[in-house]
Amino acid sequence: MLLIKNGRVIDPSTGGDSTSDILLHDGRIARVSPGIDAKDAEVFDAAGLIVAPGFIDLHCHLREPGDEPAETIETGTRAAARGGFTAVCPMPNTKPVNDNASVTRSIVERAASAASVRVWPIGAASLGSKGESLAEISAMKDAGIVAVTDDGRPIATAKILRHVMEYCRALGLPVIEHCEDPSLFAGAVMREGATSVRLGLSGMPAATESICVSRDIQICALTGCRLHIAHLSTTKSLELVREAKHAGLPVTCEVTPHHFTLTDEDVHYDTRFKMNPPLGSREDREAMLVGLADGAVDAIATDHAPHTRATKEVEFDRAAFGVTGFETALALALEALVHTGRAPLGRVVELFTSGPARVLGIRSSLAEKEPADITIFSTEHRWTFRAEESASRSRNTPFDGRTFRGAPMATIVGGRIVWRRS
Repeated sequence: MLLIKNGRVIDPSTGGDSTSDILLHDGRIARVSPGIDAKDAEVFDAAGLIVAPGFIDLHCHLREPGDEPAETIETGTRAAARGGFTAVCPMPNTKPVNDNASVTRSIVERAASAASVRVWPIGAASLGSKGESLAEISAMKDAGIVAVTDDGRPIATAKILRHVMEYCRALGLPVIEHCEDPSLFAGAVMREGATSVRLGLSGMPAATESICVSRDIQICALTGCRLHIAHLSTTKSLELVREAKHAGLPVTCEVTPHHFTLTDEDVHYDTRFKMNPPLGSREDREAMLVGLADGAVDAIATDHAPHTRATKEVEFDRAAFGVTGFETALALALEALVHTGRAPLGRVVELFTSGPARVLGIRSSLAEKEPADITIFSTEHRWTFRAEESASRSRNTPFDGRTFRGAPMATIVGGRIVWRRS
């Protein structure tokens, strides 16, 4: 048994926010109330800390199978635990692509033996993520996937997308879309604008994303399937999502910490700032912050994308897209939203817990009998993130050396402390 004492318990699923104790037993929450006394329990004193449902990352890359030099399920989930995440959803663009039940089962089985946190795989929407024919979606669901996507690229055509969405609606699975128009994206390495012109780098217009978002929302209206827009990054895209929600469509979206904290002006030929979608304008960043605060955005997701030094420490044009993100996500959210007064703390907790849970159609709660997945964090702890000390195998982060106020303090999965800040 584990007894968490004296913490400020915030549960967005119920609106609860009070000082209380939580008793964990046999992997589940046994009791939540002030003044619990359990003589045989290990005690975690959470005085001055926030106790929340376990954080869920809807969007990450663990690279296994196929690209283990960059990351493995073991190293990636250790980094996730340090970031306060109790569950992560790895994308299917592995080698081989997770487009069939055999690959899904291998990921689930590997996670069972090596992962620090829960691993909920996302399957490919089409075979090989090539956008030509449907993947083995039903069989993958039976094997453990929680959604489908061709992440790394959009589902290739409206016709295939419609078939995928009709099929997934019947299965109760959300479709997650990486939105970009490939014809406008080709050859681009950053967002088109004054900075790309000044740096002499090929830029993609913001419309690359919003054109695809518009297409996908229309197919969502046609099929009634749940549509989730991954790593949304432009003002126009967010406007389209707002309109879809207002119309009652089952459309959700996520925003990454790098898109609500950085802009294209930060690039300076530094490949740690090369990502897809690319960093947007100041106006785009402001729109993301507004959407996070007012409820238009459903979740914060890291898009943790580890790469080896060999694929990042090259010329900007040749470098791989992507940044790591597990260990800095919460601190960046607190910095951008809570410490600035833009959003209450409960809203930020929602973006990491019940928000992503709703996207997946699951519960995230600190109610009795629920799984004992819990994140404990501080809003005040000061620390400096150093990439060389990360649990990830990769070091491609734009936040190396940055000092933060606020941090995860412990991560509990199934009633067991899997990581605790020393």
